[in-house]
Order: sequence, then C-alpha cells, then structure tokens
Amino acid sequence: MKRRMKGGMEAVSPDSFAGIYGEIAEQIDCETAVRLFRLLRGQMIVFPQKLYNPDYVRSYVREHYPDTSVRELSRLFGYSDRRIRQFIAEAKTAEEAE
Repeated sequence: MKRRMKGGMEAVSPDSFAGIYGEIAEQIDCETAVRLFRLLRGQMIVFPQKLYNPDYVRSYVREHYPDTSVRELSRLFGYSDRRIRQFIAEAKTAEEAE
C-alpha cells in the first residue's frame, strides 16, 4: 500500500518535482514543496542576501563585542569587518549620547 501525502496525493520522490520544487523537496520534504507550490506558484520570489535585519545585528554586536571578535561577527552575519566596526562605532556614539 502506498503512503499518501496530505490532500490525497500519492507520496512521490524529490526527483518527481520540477526545478526549485525538487530542491525544496530534497532539502526539506515533499509536503513542504507541495505547500509552497500551492501558496506561491507562478510568483517570482527574491530572497535577501542577509538573513537577519540590521537592527538585530546591531543589538547582537552591542551585546557580544568585545567577547566575540569583529572577524567572527562578520562571518556570522555575512557583513564585512568594516560594517561590523561601523555598528560598534554607532553603539559607542549612542552610549556617549545617553
């Protein structure tokens, strides 16, 4: 007896899906690929290159610097060392203003 996915569709392998849906099925699962297809089919989606918003990064840097190096912070968030140093400088300026 074949297993069925939600919605009554027979279970399929990630190889059965087209393009990006196959990649999603392979990395996550087939049901998620089907759900995304139903939700977003035909739409063009562009994902930001940064996962975290800058406000979160600023607060994280403020809390973890100097215990965590600029280099480690830049690798963690995908920012340049220079940008992390800018966040640090902004935090220092804000502290001085208080």
